[in-house]
Amino acid sequence: MDATDQKLVALLKQDGRASVTTLAGALGVSRVTVQTRLDRMKHDGTIRRFTIELGQVGLDDLIHAIMMIEVKGAQTAAVVKQLRRMPEIVDLHTTNGVWDLVAQIETVSLPDFDRILRQVREVQGVTGSETSLLLDRARG
Repeated sequence: MDATDQKLVALLKQDGRASVTTLAGALGVSRVTVQTRLDRMKHDGTIRRFTIELGQVGLDDLIHAIMMIEVKGAQTAAVVKQLRRMPEIVDLHTTNGVWDLVAQIETVSLPDFDRILRQVREVQGVTGSETSLLLDRARG
């Protein structure tokens, strides 16, 4: 990514619904340039998705949790591929230490939460996990 791509991504982080025209004006480039760069970044995986961030009102209705996951041997890539298919896992990170992965989970009900925990534990290569419910947001 060059400096223009970085500025474009920064603008999209501020407003993921900004029009190509608005983005082009802010960057001082043509609409075609912005669209070409967006298409390239979507195609090469730099931009994986456009999403929304709920305010506290919308968040209060969801169950939030952090799940630490242990993976057997060199199966991390295969496990990540499986976990990324689960829409309840809204964020996923590789890490060091005792746990290999950290997943942020959001569900609409306790039965859904229980189901996703079982699904994660059944993924081939997952050897252990520990999950904590997020009770309240202390910052942000």
